[in-house]
Amino acid sequence: MYDQPRANPSRAAMTFDQMLERVRYEGAYPTRERAEEAVRTVLAALGRQITGDERVDLAQCLPVEAALALTAQIPDTEQLTGWGFVKEMAARAGTTPAIARWDTGAVLAVVTRLAGPDLIARILHQLPGGYALLFGQAELRQPQPAA
Repeated sequence: MYDQPRANPSRAAMTFDQMLERVRYEGAYPTRERAEEAVRTVLAALGRQITGDERVDLAQCLPVEAALALTAQIPDTEQLTGWGFVKEMAARAGTTPAIARWDTGAVLAVVTRLAGPDLIARILHQLPGGYALLFGQAELRQPQPAA
């Protein structure tokens, strides 16, 4: 039997230190420690939202330390909207929604580059509305009318 190519081969071509430096640059954080705090907080929150193959494939794209932060979380039974994600992350981190949104943008900009457009599209398809903007993408979904 031949090995079948995966749709999203592992691209963890970035070390955790390189990832932290990219996030530090994207978020204009004063220290590496602050960037690491943002990475761990955002990836833990994201780990509570995504499941299945998308979760596994995303973990494979990340440096080991970042993948562990993502996969150490048990997925929530109810998915949050993008805004709910930011508010919940702010409450857990004891910060404001504005800071949580800033952290999310800085971290997910780097995650998007590591994961690639195909995997990000699959992840966004799995999540409720509002996440595309967090990943630096256009929100292409049409809002569903209330029942």
